[in-house]
Amino acid sequence: MECFRIDESGYTGFDLLNSEQPFQGAAAVSISDQEAERLIKEHFPSLQATELKYQALSRRPKNHPRLLALLGDIHANYKCVTYVCDKRFLLLLMFLDYAVEPFYFERGVDFYADGQNYSLASLLYFAGPTLLGKGAFDALLAAFQAAMKEKTKKALEDLVTAARKTTWNQLPEALGPLAGYGAPECLSAIATPGVSTDAALVVLQSLISRMEVMADGPYRVEHDQSKNLATYHNLLERYINHNDQIEFRQSEIASIKFPLKLTSVTQVDSKDSPAVQLADVMIGAAIEVTKILRGQKAGGLEPDALLDLYKDEQIIHMFPSLDFDEQRRFRKGTQAAEVIDYFSQFYV
Repeated sequence: MECFRIDESGYTGFDLLNSEQPFQGAAAVSISDQEAERLIKEHFPSLQATELKYQALSRRPKNHPRLLALLGDIHANYKCVTYVCDKRFLLLLMFLDYAVEPFYFERGVDFYADGQNYSLASLLYFAGPTLLGKGAFDALLAAFQAAMKEKTKKALEDLVTAARKTTWNQLPEALGPLAGYGAPECLSAIATPGVSTDAALVVLQSLISRMEVMADGPYRVEHDQSKNLATYHNLLERYINHNDQIEFRQSEIASIKFPLKLTSVTQVDSKDSPAVQLADVMIGAAIEVTKILRGQKAGGLEPDALLDLYKDEQIIHMFPSLDFDEQRRFRKGTQAAEVIDYFSQFYV
């Protein structure tokens, strides 16, 4: 049976404001351990370490050509996909999902029509600090994150207070429900048991949407035994055990259909799995190049050299964009509200 090996990077649980790890992602590759071992020996014949680790290899500039050659082989010859997101942008999308959208839903407005939530989140990402006051805006996001985690009366009250301390009337479409109305429907959504700001579900949905397309039939997943991947493992098991027949369109290029072709998920020691090590290299390179492009890291792989290796279907990203016309076209006709309602059950 076909097997996709996956690895992740940047996972910080519910904390999407972690300044040291602003990006999160995961990669999946369909390759046998035997083939992966052959590739590693071909590109790193003098490797002395017990396993291939991107972070260790990328520190030395002399390894960069070998890393790019290895990644080039993977993307040219094997089924694979990499997903990367900006966690602050994702937190803003979640803020709109829980602290804004229920207010509009109660008034019969489709807040998600043609991806307008992505456009508003992008506007908040770039202009929020200026429009709403940087310190107050940062405090609002921290209060929202805390309220989603703690779900106490005090945390919810603190969130409303934080919203009212911003210059919220500069963007009432986003801040008005909390600051102007203290919207009980929004506070109720935030207090829903099980929902959180943990991004693992978002990452997995994206990987699975591509693996389901790439797999010719039933397939399985293997991943490392790391603590961070424990949440991914549990969610994958829930996906596998979900037998409802249903399909959702998430964007112009992404959809997901249940029941899945995915049949099982297994934890392995990455030291014993060259294929999992290749997934580590894939996501490590993607996160590093993202940091370089955002001016948060110097050195590392040449971004254009890596980006040239991806086919369109091999890279998925969630970053803010002020090209609102493109956002509208890309997400026209999507089922965002239904997807959120349906997938929230995987957290419970």
